Order: sequence, then C-alpha cells, then structure tokens
Amino acid sequence: MRFDSIQTISATGKWLQALSIILLAAGISACSEDKGASFLVRIDGSSTVFPITEAVAEEFQLAKKIRTTVGISGTGGGFKKFCRGEVDITQASRPILHKEMEACKAAGIEYIELPIAYDALTVVINPDNDFITSMTVDELRTMWEPAAQNVITSWNQVNPAWPDRPLRLYGAGSDSGTFDYFTEAIMGEAKSSRGDFTASEDDNVIVRGVSGDLGAIGYFGFAYFAENQEAIKAVPIVAKQGGQAVAPSEENVMNGSYQPLSRPLFIYVNVKSAETPHVRDFVEFYLENSEELIKEVRFIPLPEEEQAAVIAHWQARKTGTGFGGEPEVGIKIQDLLKRI
Repeated sequence: MRFDSIQTISATGKWLQALSIILLAAGISACSEDKGASFLVRIDGSSTVFPITEAVAEEFQLAKKIRTTVGISGTGGGFKKFCRGEVDITQASRPILHKEMEACKAAGIEYIELPIAYDALTVVINPDNDFITSMTVDELRTMWEPAAQNVITSWNQVNPAWPDRPLRLYGAGSDSGTFDYFTEAIMGEAKSSRGDFTASEDDNVIVRGVSGDLGAIGYFGFAYFAENQEAIKAVPIVAKQGGQAVAPSEENVMNGSYQPLSRPLFIYVNVKSAETPHVRDFVEFYLENSEELIKEVRFIPLPEEEQAAVIAHWQARKTGTGFGGEPEVGIKIQDLLKRI
C-alpha cells in the first residue's frame, strides 16, 4: 500500500531536486490510504545537509509509509525554528551556537547532537584561471577579512605574483552554517568577513558566477564542486606557511590532511520528538541506512568506528552539544562525543 508524501522546500532554496520530490508526492498520494500518513516528521535547516536528508527521507517514506517534510532555511534559520518547537529535527553545517543554545533552553527544548557525515569546504575558481595553483590560509584571510572590504579589489593585492585582475568574490549568506565555518576556519572568528561579495544560500549562484568570470573565486561544500567539475576548479589549500598544498577529497578529509576546511555535518533531534515512534524510527533509519546515500550525493560518510560511536550516542539519548556554543575546527567525531 502506498502513502501520502509531501516535501516542502523553503523559498530561499532553489533546488532542482524539488521537482523530483513533487513528482514523487503526486504519484504516491494518489493511492494513499495508510494510517501511517497521519504521522509527520518535520525537518528544516541547512541547504548543505539537505541533499543527504532529502535522500534519506525519500527512502524512509517508501519503507515506513510516514510523511516527512524537509525544508531549507539555512542552518541559522533551522535552529530558529527548532528552538521554537516548530520542527522535530534541524540539519546543520556547523554546531549549535551560544544564542541558539539559550533560545532552546528558554523554550524548554532539549536536543541530541548527531554528526552524520563529513564535508570539505571547497575554494573554487574559474577553470581557465592559470595563475592559481594553490592558496595559503593567509592569502584567503587577506582576501576575505573585514579590512579587505573596498580595499582588496585586485588579485595582485593579495599576492604580487598574481595579475592585476579585478577580484570578484562569491560565498555563502550570513545565515548559513557554511559562512560561519569558513569565517571561523580562515579568520579565526565566525561571521568575521568583508561584506562586499555576492552572497547566496543557493550554491548554483556561486557556480554560475565563478564559471562565468576569470577573476572570480568562491567557496561552498564539496558536493557542489563534485557535481560541477566541468565548470569550476578546486584550489588546493596550504594550511601553514611552508606546508604542502592539499586538494579537497574524501581521502584527504579522512586522513586529516585537508585543513582547516574539513568539517562535520549534523542533525539535531528534539528530545521530546525522539520519544515518538515515527521520529525515533526516522533517526534510526537515517543512522543505519545513510552511508550509501551520503556517497550518492557526494559527501563523505563517517568511518565505521565513528558511525558506531554516533549510533551508541543516539541509543543512550545523550543530550547537549560537545562544542560549548562555538564552532571548532579540526575536531574528530569520537573526541566530540566523549565531551557530552
């Protein structure tokens, strides 16, 4: 017996995947008469994590006949809804912040923090750019720090060896977890960034901008680079002066060499929601079945031992966060879970 299925897509996210969800919903709802359709799992948050959760939700609905809505309002927007009790689960591309912890506390909402995959934030340039073979963290800082606004406008101002070509920057919007993590990793302070760049929650905007301008540079999650390699080029990163340039890849994330732009991705589960069978079943399905789906959407699954630790963490229903309200660069999942 088939069931009713509806996916909700936030107006801020322009996702081609939404079409397939709508078509799936139309086909399935026509023959829906299952009592499981009265249950609903409500999810919102990160546009980066959305492809993973979307893929899991589709498989879960087919297997369990329980409706699941997945919205995209960004990591910050998702936490606002989560801490108001409007959703059962929020997806996040950075950990919960102090102000979000306080909002949840004020509303009496406890949560379980679950890392679900790794990502490699990827700096991208135009494929015809022949003067950039790698970049240092110091060069990225010079380019993106607040003091660069309306001052650093040409590539040769960042490095004299580079041409006097206009510098055009593309990046994540300020409500994005990707923005928070990038600024923390490069500037040492979340949200510390120049403001005169093209900001978007839609990574397709960044792809189009960088692919169409030889002087452009941008950043986003590895999955979007992997899907658009014919249109953009990834920049290997030198973490420390004199160090080796390391390209973003699954191997380099897993061996710890791609720093400081490797990061974990999360879902946060409302503890009260987790007591309901349909939300509990969804989270367990997510943790037990996501590895292949994560690979399909070009993210990096957790190593087996880390995945086992996350499942044990969920089974113990350990609440709170291992980050203390601050983004943190370079942490291992098992070390994180030991803090809670």
